[in-house]
Amino acid sequence: MKTYRAILVGTGGIGEAHVRAVQATVGRVQLIAACDIDATRVRTFCDRLNIPAAHTDYAALLQAEKPDLVLIAAPPGLHAAMSIAAMEAGAWVLCEKPLCASLAEFDRIAAAESRTGRRTASVFQMRFASSNLHVRSLLHAGRFGRPLVAVCHTLWYRDAAYYAVPWRGKWATELGGPTMSQGVHSMDHLLHLLGEWTEVRAVADNLYHAIEVEDVSMALVKFASGARASIINSTLCPRQETYVRLDCEQATIELTHLYAYTQANWKMTPAEGADKAALTAAWDAFPPDVGSTHGALLNALVENMDAGTCPLTSGAEARRTLEFLTAIYKSAYTGTTVTRGSIRPGDSFYDVMHGGLAPKREKK
Repeated sequence: MKTYRAILVGTGGIGEAHVRAVQATVGRVQLIAACDIDATRVRTFCDRLNIPAAHTDYAALLQAEKPDLVLIAAPPGLHAAMSIAAMEAGAWVLCEKPLCASLAEFDRIAAAESRTGRRTASVFQMRFASSNLHVRSLLHAGRFGRPLVAVCHTLWYRDAAYYAVPWRGKWATELGGPTMSQGVHSMDHLLHLLGEWTEVRAVADNLYHAIEVEDVSMALVKFASGARASIINSTLCPRQETYVRLDCEQATIELTHLYAYTQANWKMTPAEGADKAALTAAWDAFPPDVGSTHGALLNALVENMDAGTCPLTSGAEARRTLEFLTAIYKSAYTGTTVTRGSIRPGDSFYDVMHGGLAPKREKK
């Protein structure tokens, strides 16, 4: 039972979630250092959370500490290069979303995985709640019948102060608006529940914020199973809510929360004519409750590191979600329906998430 030596890169708001995740591994991961370009902030962060070493130079930190695991919580525009550098230094990586700026960048990360034998996993913690694994197992076993219609809403609010942070609201540094930075969690969750998507028709717009990127996107999706889904991603909604709904032949499944959930956030409504007693008995057999936390994800990653296996949010699964996000932007900015597998090298959307076609707006 090896103890993995980890470093944290980025000590902003999400950094503490990674510290709590390390604590949730109960000794399997040891946080030995943190890094931030702001020397005062990283020193204060380390002192407050009892992290032994504070650094301001990422490359020097990799060389000095030789970590087994790098936790990346830096601004999104840095994610791909930092992930590749970590793997080349011999470490595995757990990286915040969005993992990278394009399918081209993702494929460079994948090439580094093949070259180094290390892995980079994206922070998609919605997959790892014990309640989600239970619901997904029932869904895939056919207990609810075929999934027919789905709803996936990320209705969040971000004010001017949020976008006043220099790297936010820009294609080059935030990598997109709520499609990439907020709604990605629930959309990845939806894909984890429903499986392969086949086509997307979408719109994206900027209705309020003085930023380069969109502040709302909407998509209509077809899945390989034949199910259809509607998606909204927004940072315009004063009453915030995250809502995923699956209407199947035998039941409606709902998950309502904001940034995280537990078993209590789920609801199942049997259809008229369904065997309600059997459905309720299966539904009520939840395992011990572990929420949708960074800790649940990191514990799963530790198991992958032990076994040398591909993490659930790495490889083909992570690429499927990124391709889905790319398809939303391509459909929105070209006015076409985008099919799975159609965005390849040579397509401008393969190289740049907006394909060079996003409306020209300046962040103010």
